[in-house]
Amino acid sequence: MLIQGGTLLDAQGDRRGDLRIDEATGRIAQAGAALEPRAGEEVVDATGRLVIPGGIDVHTHLNRGLLADDFGSASRCGAVGGTTSVFDFALCRGTGGPMPSWEDRIAEADELSSIDYSFHLLVMGLTPIEEIAAAAERGITSIKMFMAYPGMVRSDDEVIFDTMLKAAELGMTVLVHAEHGMAIEVLRERAIAAGRTETHQLSLTRPPVLEAEAISRASALAEVAGCPLYIVHVSSEAALEAAIAARNAGRQVYMETCPSYLYLTDDRLTEPGGEHFCVVPPLRESSDVERLWRGIAQGEIFTIGTDHCGYLKEERRQGTMHRPEGFRDFTEIPVGLPGIGTRMALLYQGVANGRITAADWIRTCCENPARIFGLWPHKGNLGVGADADVVLWDPERTQSLDAQALDSNNDHSPYEGMVVQGWPDRVYLRGSLLVDDGVFVGEEGGGQLLARTTARAPARVG
Repeated sequence: MLIQGGTLLDAQGDRRGDLRIDEATGRIAQAGAALEPRAGEEVVDATGRLVIPGGIDVHTHLNRGLLADDFGSASRCGAVGGTTSVFDFALCRGTGGPMPSWEDRIAEADELSSIDYSFHLLVMGLTPIEEIAAAAERGITSIKMFMAYPGMVRSDDEVIFDTMLKAAELGMTVLVHAEHGMAIEVLRERAIAAGRTETHQLSLTRPPVLEAEAISRASALAEVAGCPLYIVHVSSEAALEAAIAARNAGRQVYMETCPSYLYLTDDRLTEPGGEHFCVVPPLRESSDVERLWRGIAQGEIFTIGTDHCGYLKEERRQGTMHRPEGFRDFTEIPVGLPGIGTRMALLYQGVANGRITAADWIRTCCENPARIFGLWPHKGNLGVGADADVVLWDPERTQSLDAQALDSNNDHSPYEGMVVQGWPDRVYLRGSLLVDDGVFVGEEGGGQLLARTTARAPARVG
């Protein structure tokens, strides 16, 4: 197959050019200007389109029976929006908890996912290095821990440091949800005791300074342990500055933010239906939004994940205690927002609005996720030999982000009423057509477990 006449856009910059795909291997066989079609070769006209690598979303929560989306619905929605690889989370073997083990999660994704997939190993207690190494052998080469949610999934500093030491020995990357969980718990208890139960207390009891403190603490532990550290969902100026300070001190720290923190602010929590904008860390102020956009433009933010975690309206209304009369206070509201299908478009809207460059868009949504998490150069670029995960992006095509306009199980959208400029026409996974004229035509279960290594390529900063 020959994709002809488009503008190629990847780590090598943008240039007019064509791509030849070897359908037998599912890889890019040739890239260049004015390639001539071969006898019997399918020719795809990409005139007026940006030809980009498939998006890689390294931060999602997809749970069959627990959330609105499982791997089937979410991967379909992601594909339509230009994402061809997704990462979720899985527990260590033998660890009790609300999620299956990593072997069961691989089986679930293998059955349902229409795009390629991987996992971060979720560690919640002191874990033998043999268990961690077993996951790494299957290509699960990163570990996630929570510094928040005491009594649920929070790991204390002993567990975090012990796991970091083991990760360093195995060459793995550690991810942290960085908030000072114990201090937040005190603030939550005081708010409830004082009768402050309204939705916007979610924001008031999780201030940015406690996010920044946790980042500073985690980065110090990672420096001593000698492992790379990846900070998920950086939400505030204070948090970003703490992470930048750690990098300036020579620490190997990577920062992710999410589209929700680039478009939504905490005033949504005071509006009717504010429960549908509850996410942790919470939405912040407009000044934080502006600082995060600058962070992308200045190369300070490395990746864009979604933290995709969708709930139906009725599930949100009933709360975590499943009360028919509805949640009693902000502590009972399920937190999380959907986003796997809108990430690429929301960041491209930043390009269209002049906030960031097209190179920033590809760097944070495609390239750096592959570099940081052991997929480079097979994913995230258009070089010869790379997987033919290719998106034909129409920069003029408009798309509503209303829930009913998206191929998703979610019955509401955080971006209701928003129309973006820029949307995929066609999406290919390893040379196979997933999306044609914006419509999903792929195969449920057609995705593969990503062959990740512990070898990281240097992340690009701008």
